[in-house]
Amino acid sequence: MPTDSTVRLAALVRRYYDCIDAADYNGVFELFDEEITYHRPGQPPIEGIEALQTFYLEERPLELGEHTIESLVVDNDTVAVHGRYAGEQGGDTVDFGWADFHTFDDDVIVERHTYTDRDTI
Repeated sequence: MPTDSTVRLAALVRRYYDCIDAADYNGVFELFDEEITYHRPGQPPIEGIEALQTFYLEERPLELGEHTIESLVVDNDTVAVHGRYAGEQGGDTVDFGWADFHTFDDDVIVERHTYTDRDTI
């Protein structure tokens, strides 16, 4: 049976994808710690909330898309999510698989890793 913590962390991660797909970046930023570290394939880590804000508001290559969650697993303070993304990147239509790992502390994401079935995103 899921614990309150498991249910809460799963809901926070689902909220992240809902906010991203709705382009609700203020909602996204509320989910992250000030000292967030975000690892993405083929890119240097994004460190700190200001760098994360710059990434989402000015540099994120994906747009007008939707994340479909295929599986979500909570293990202690980490939520692993596997799914598909369909949207646009640089004017091209894209559709690819991804896996994200969100590590929490006090109900905010302190570290995030993204993996895709592509070289970079």
